[in-house]
Amino acid sequence: MTLTELKQFMDTHKKEIDVRMPDYIETMKGPQTLKEAMTYSIQAGGKRVRPLLMLAAVSAFRSVEEQDYQAACSVEMVHTYSLIHDDLPAMDDDDYRRGMLTNHKVYGEAFAVLAGDGLLSKAFEMISTLTHISNDRKVRMVMELAQSSGLEGMTGGQASDLEGENKTLELKDLEYIHDHKTGALLTYAVTAGALLGDAPEEDIKKLKQFSRELGLVFQIKDDILDIEGDENEMGKAPGSDEGRNKSTYPSLLTMSGAKEKLVFHAEKAKSFLPGSSSYTSLLKDFVDYVAERAH
Repeated sequence: MTLTELKQFMDTHKKEIDVRMPDYIETMKGPQTLKEAMTYSIQAGGKRVRPLLMLAAVSAFRSVEEQDYQAACSVEMVHTYSLIHDDLPAMDDDDYRRGMLTNHKVYGEAFAVLAGDGLLSKAFEMISTLTHISNDRKVRMVMELAQSSGLEGMTGGQASDLEGENKTLELKDLEYIHDHKTGALLTYAVTAGALLGDAPEEDIKKLKQFSRELGLVFQIKDDILDIEGDENEMGKAPGSDEGRNKSTYPSLLTMSGAKEKLVFHAEKAKSFLPGSSSYTSLLKDFVDYVAERAH
């Protein structure tokens, strides 16, 4: 598979995800303002990397089915919840996300908190109502998502990130933060895709190792873009990490060292994939996409 074919895969499935996500919220019963706040952020653009990774992992073992989109949309809702909360004044205090005002700038801090809470709970509901996989695999998906989004995953990573502000961290501490704050949900997305596809345990283990390295690639690239990125491409001004005095890969390793680290983890991610198959090619191209993206 080429990067052109990967782009076709991503474009096709991204359209399906973008169309479906607002519908899951629209059918819910509850305060209209809260529904609007939830919908605002899921329609605020985004690359949909996590749901697309999940569908790519599904595609390794079988064709994508209708309910796979439900599972894919659920992980994007968890990601969106984390962004809404990250942008709050008590966290990263960002006014813009993807070129649009952040949720709390439109709906206020209280509704932004509730919108994030609503998206997280809806995600678990969407997984628990899947009917096209075994109950054992469904329960495991719920467990994997709870772990990857909670104290042992994304939430714990964000806490460590906050504690690391105004400090010069060691590289191992920085990698811990990113392995949890960013990598945990990426790992869940790939693992869940393999579970949906009824993959053998050995393949699930390899894909978890792959996705951990991919998470580091993703974050190192984010750190590089925070310095070298174009504001029009990224939808926000670069330099936000420096402004909060956060340790980053470029600040610890220099820009040249960070780029070397990016290549190292990209190649390591690919090393966990089997030698030759259509899905191996797709996931390898995904690594290149993450490493070479402009936003």
